[in-house]
Amino acid sequence: MVVTSEPKWRDFRPRSLDAVNFLLADVRGALGPYLNVFLVTQQHWSQSEVGLVTTISGLLGLSVQTPIGAAIDETRAKRGVIVLALALLAFGSVVIFALPRFWPVTIANSLIAVVGDVFGPAIAALTLGLYTRKQLARRMGRNSAFDHAGNVAIAVAAGTVGYVFSQRAVFLLVPVFGVLAGWAVLSIPAAAIDNDRARDLGEDADAAPASAAGYGILFRSRPLVIFGLCVMLFHLANAALLPLVGQKLALAYPKEATAMMSACIVAAQLVMLPIALLVGRTADQWGRKPLFLAGFAFLPIRAVLYTLSDNSFWLIGVQVLDGVGAGIFGALTPLVIADIMRGTGRYNLAQGGIATVQGIGASLSGLAAGVIVDHFGYSAAFLAAGGAAFVALVLFALWMPETAERETRVADGPS
Repeated sequence: MVVTSEPKWRDFRPRSLDAVNFLLADVRGALGPYLNVFLVTQQHWSQSEVGLVTTISGLLGLSVQTPIGAAIDETRAKRGVIVLALALLAFGSVVIFALPRFWPVTIANSLIAVVGDVFGPAIAALTLGLYTRKQLARRMGRNSAFDHAGNVAIAVAAGTVGYVFSQRAVFLLVPVFGVLAGWAVLSIPAAAIDNDRARDLGEDADAAPASAAGYGILFRSRPLVIFGLCVMLFHLANAALLPLVGQKLALAYPKEATAMMSACIVAAQLVMLPIALLVGRTADQWGRKPLFLAGFAFLPIRAVLYTLSDNSFWLIGVQVLDGVGAGIFGALTPLVIADIMRGTGRYNLAQGGIATVQGIGASLSGLAAGVIVDHFGYSAAFLAAGGAAFVALVLFALWMPETAERETRVADGPS
């Protein structure tokens, strides 16, 4: 069965959604690991201080993720929500640039963490509202591919700016790309978005309810609960790995710190891009679970490999493995949630719930890694992350069901 990848509305151009994914990656990519490296190497913060800031902002951010998802389900102004979040994100990055002290950075990073919760659910909602169920796997893969391409672009831009000017100047890239991303979002016609389908309510769901399910669906859905637990453990293991590698490289090569961090990011993102496209093409035929298991398996291997050498080429080379695991994870997560929430009208609520447990894992990861490094060294932190990743792999293999519907996997075939 051949399935077109184009929505039916003539006024909507798929390249607009491509541009949104590409530019939002640029906006978010100028923060994250660059902030950690900047604070450690240029402002001389301790690992514990950086971990504390990461944990505070992470906990504040995750506390609003589920409500934000619920709000995106309800609102019809999804484009406006994204534009507002972009403005606040740009403001926070300017504060970090101008006032790189503990409390200003903590407050700004917390604001960034809160508004950053908007982008994942909102873009997934736009995609559901613009594309039919049978077009969804490929479109989600394409979204993820353009996101990774944007990450490559911002890594190159940040590396260049950091090397030519300063690590601090990297944060000024956020307002620039924020304006471009806002323009791309507003180029998507509001009338082209099916707001019922954007919350996974209606269209082709079997016996779809007349109204959305209650919030208790988050806890009644066993597959969603299991998936959330595995996601939390995955990010508990994964979130600290790139910042730790960046810090090791920065301490050894302070002048080239930003360029080397960019090399780590580019190495992984160049792998993620084709992986995301492959996942989009095969997820309906192969199923979600085998692909996810492959992604989970690469994480403990990568964590252990980091302990074998401090050579910069080795560390950057090992980072390439992040491209496989994260590429699969990024492309499949919104699709698995859509499978589980099909017909409930609570897709974005579930997106927020999964983002919350993901944030718990990532926040604890930063704090735990900082404490372990301060007391036991980098190798111990990498091995601890590998242990958490292995537990996630085992739980996913034993408990998580396949979410792709059998008839879809058989009927659609390669398109």
